[in-house]
Amino acid sequence: MKALVDSISINASPSEIFATFKQVFSSSAEYKKWHKDHVSIEWINGIPFEQGTTLVAEEYLHGKLHRLKMQITKILDNQTMEYKFLFPISLICPKGSFEIISKNGTSQFVAKLYFRFSKLFQKFGLRYIHAVSEHMKEEGVRLKKLVESNNKSKGTISVL
Repeated sequence: MKALVDSISINASPSEIFATFKQVFSSSAEYKKWHKDHVSIEWINGIPFEQGTTLVAEEYLHGKLHRLKMQITKILDNQTMEYKFLFPISLICPKGSFEIISKNGTSQFVAKLYFRFSKLFQKFGLRYIHAVSEHMKEEGVRLKKLVESNNKSKGTISVL
């Protein structure tokens, strides 16, 4: 199994990043703010952000609408969310994760997707892999902007 990995440095604490991350997963309106190709998100069973909970996300990848059903397999507040995709996407991409690593006063946000790279998929799926890689990179950049703009607005003092 091969992994696609995207990482971005964010000038915020892990708890600030995780709070924004949870916010973008709270509703379809918030999910759309995270990436222009996001359409909707719905928690379909369990309590959001708890192990075993299932959610469905709809988003455009390489110009096509995808319905991605996933189940959280591990959650550590302010650190990690691991998940597995459910059928049919699990045939190609069985799992993924988001991780926040504290590093020298900043934090690193790391997104990973694991793919089964059979020879057939390698031959015909390169366009798909490139599109997913670009999507992951754009999500990281947008999350950074959302987190850092939240921090700026918290530190702003208004004089009336």
